[in-house]
Amino acid sequence: MVRDTGRGEKVGHPSSVLGNDTPQASTVGEIVPSAEFYDYNAKYLDEGSELLIPAKITKKQMKDVQQIAVRAFQAVDCSGLARVDFLMDPKTEKIYLNEINTMPGFTSISMYPKLWAASGVGYQELIDRLIQLAMERHQDKKKNRYSRS
Repeated sequence: MVRDTGRGEKVGHPSSVLGNDTPQASTVGEIVPSAEFYDYNAKYLDEGSELLIPAKITKKQMKDVQQIAVRAFQAVDCSGLARVDFLMDPKTEKIYLNEINTMPGFTSISMYPKLWAASGVGYQELIDRLIQLAMERHQDKKKNRYSRS
């Protein structure tokens, strides 16, 4: 999501999704970029960008973002993991899905594992769950039958 901080800045809000057939969404984060846009410099080089977990949004907005993130994940038949990013009109507070990142970063500064850590799922548990989800998906795909006619 994007909102106006009162200083004319825009704020981005991602949520992490984990699962296959019954995915779950993490808490929602908030990115306050050091510049007008959260570009490469703002993300990796400048030290002024802020990451707030959980986001400074209402409980209803948090729940709405999480529900939309899960529905979007399911709508495009994702499996395993994705980070779903949102925009919000600062005047009307209407929420817009911005993108689904099906291969989000997984480094020490990446949002995906940070959001899950804040949701009570540590890095090791997250890795274990992703491996289990991959094995489940592999077993599902082995059941598929293909024919050429």
